[in-house]
Amino acid sequence: MSETTVSLQDVRDAAKRIMGAAHRTPVIRSRTLDARTGAEIHLKAENLQRVGAFKFRGAYNAIARLTPEQRARGIAAYSSGNHAQAVALAARELGSTAVIVMPADTPAAKLDAVAGYGAEIVTYDRYTGNREELGERLAAERGLALIPPYEHPDVIAGQGTAALELLEDVPGLDAIVVPVGGGGLIAGSATAAKGVAPGIRVIGVEPAAGDDTKRSLEAGERVSVPVPRTIADGQAAPIPGELTFSINKRLVDEIVLVTDDEIRDALRFAVDRLKLVMEPSGASGVAALLAGHVRPLPARIGVIISGGNVGAARLAELLGPA
Repeated sequence: MSETTVSLQDVRDAAKRIMGAAHRTPVIRSRTLDARTGAEIHLKAENLQRVGAFKFRGAYNAIARLTPEQRARGIAAYSSGNHAQAVALAARELGSTAVIVMPADTPAAKLDAVAGYGAEIVTYDRYTGNREELGERLAAERGLALIPPYEHPDVIAGQGTAALELLEDVPGLDAIVVPVGGGGLIAGSATAAKGVAPGIRVIGVEPAAGDDTKRSLEAGERVSVPVPRTIADGQAAPIPGELTFSINKRLVDEIVLVTDDEIRDALRFAVDRLKLVMEPSGASGVAALLAGHVRPLPARIGVIISGGNVGAARLAELLGPA
């Protein structure tokens, strides 16, 4: 895949395509956060997006780009979390059907959510099965269009609309801080941000236990790490995507790392001071700023809160004793 596959125009086209379907999420300010970090922080609240995460943007854009004939045949995807829900809902909204490959041990709440959007679920053993191979075989057997979580130009362009909106609402930012898993959100965000403001700094945040993109950027090629063990399950990718890395190695300025304890501190701050529920992956950008990992510190920073899909019991467990 070419590293020029996704352009600023692709992101702008995606923004028009998803208008009225995806929420234009608010940008939230906090004087306390500004004081704690020493910068002017603008939070793009994708935890308030449909399905509770930015993933709806990319899924809807990719499915909307299919021909009516392909949408009539249906969609396939593989995911245990936010992408599964996003594809299921976007397919329903666009008059299509979805079949999602999910691990058999996926929490019941996630399975119920995907089924609730009308998708068929095909389960597999995550320890012995390969979800990519299963998804590709299923799509081929049934004539379905496969929409992967991040390795797809239309998905990346859709994810980039979050940063595009942020920069429209808050022009003149010095930097944007973006959580990194497979790399689709930051690839789209960097495409939008550098296209609109070439001098802007694009900073990715990974969990310290899953620093595959940081290592890859430093090596100049994709590097694999052991499957990360981190509370930030949405960022537990062992290797960057081929397409996402081709974009990120060109446009991302740096990657900083956060520990699970720093993410927990950010989750507590979000509840106590911002009155926002974030999932661990969604809080990693705030965690990086609160922990002082972004240096030198830009004056005006946009942060994408990528999602808020965490149940009450799990959130209480993560926050721990007061």
